[in-house]
Amino acid sequence: MATNSRKPWHSVPAEEALHALASDRERGLSAAEAGIRLEHHGPNRLPEEAREPALLRFLKQFHNVLIYILLAASLLTAILGEWVDTGVILAVVLLNALIGFIQEGKAEAALEGIRRMLSLEATVIRDGRRQEVAAETLVPGDIVLLESGDRVPADLRLLAARNARVEEAA
Repeated sequence: MATNSRKPWHSVPAEEALHALASDRERGLSAAEAGIRLEHHGPNRLPEEAREPALLRFLKQFHNVLIYILLAASLLTAILGEWVDTGVILAVVLLNALIGFIQEGKAEAALEGIRRMLSLEATVIRDGRRQEVAAETLVPGDIVLLESGDRVPADLRLLAARNARVEEAA
């Protein structure tokens, strides 16, 4: 996002960013405005895609031009009666599909881990009061307060910080 077509949020002064978002350091957003923005922008969460069945994920590993060439080569070697070559080629194809299937499963598990790692609640200033809200209800313009040990619940623009350090190892 940018306040104008040239500058991203992190490079403009904090007050300019607040002004562009029609927010205020002391009062934050009103609950009504936050509701309107939530309707407009949607919830603050990673999109969840429907999980594919494992069999379909495995079969998709064979949908590749190089795999088609290897399968054609195995068919040709089978027609020629070269059973050892046919077996080796089919074993390579199967092993490739198995490795791809396992790696894809690990990637899905990692993404699920990231979803679980995200903070479930956030402390914000709304209507001039400090309050706890579900992190998925955060909207652009919310003033989010972070304390030591908090997980960052969204992409944020720092307005002020004192001795700030971030642990990115996770």
